[in-house]
Amino acid sequence: MSNDTIQEISIFAVDMAMRAGELIKQERRNGELEKSYKPNDELVTNADLKADELITKHIRKVYPDHRILSEESAPDALTIKDIDSPIWIIDPIDGTVNYAHGHHQVAVSIAYAEAGQVQTGVVHCPFQNETFQAIRGKHSLLNHNPIEVSHKHNLRKALIGTGFPYDKSNLEPLIRRLRAVVNNCQDIRRVGSAAIDICWVAMGRLDGFYESLSPWDFAAAQLIAEQAGAQCGHFSGVPSGVLESLYGEDILIATPELYDELEELLQNASIT
Repeated sequence: MSNDTIQEISIFAVDMAMRAGELIKQERRNGELEKSYKPNDELVTNADLKADELITKHIRKVYPDHRILSEESAPDALTIKDIDSPIWIIDPIDGTVNYAHGHHQVAVSIAYAEAGQVQTGVVHCPFQNETFQAIRGKHSLLNHNPIEVSHKHNLRKALIGTGFPYDKSNLEPLIRRLRAVVNNCQDIRRVGSAAIDICWVAMGRLDGFYESLSPWDFAAAQLIAEQAGAQCGHFSGVPSGVLESLYGEDILIATPELYDELEELLQNASIT
């Protein structure tokens, strides 16, 4: 696909994210949200579903041949080995718990992938008036201004982000990693939106981030971080035959100066 076409897709993605952002702001202003829970106790609101419908409807209208992987309407549409053909990876509201509780750390995340890689992504934070975006091979932007990782060298002075799963049945490995990181860095932040966490690494508000995620949580943000100079990978092995760039277990994203040290710390903490 040509650079001009990717640029057009990027503009379209940003427009969709901004529209969805306005919708979810309006839904919260309108009053009581309708809330329900998925089988894994994950919260979903009527605003999640409406934002998803807005985005997917426009994609199907403009790009009818493209596939869609969306947390809300098509969570099983992707085999991690298969993103050669064009596919959109969407989280209409990343940070739904924050959203439902009136917090501002909420994001619309839209990524477009083909040829085995995410090619463009946008993470729009409507309550913070911040829009992160990137095209592969070009510098990442925040509100149209270039951003870059912190290049922090000293882990003892680093601020690290992470998150916690809905499923609380196996927290011990997480607690061990949390203990190891907090004992070796300046502090830990738990923002409540992985897409925002990763974008904050991209622009230096955080120096590193680790968590296990689904593709829609990180596809757009990871590209933004990469293009801003972050090193992205995993602190545990990636199964053979799995597409590493969208494999969500044990993700690690950090300024490159701290990546190896954080990786070793997390690996050692994972050993029982």
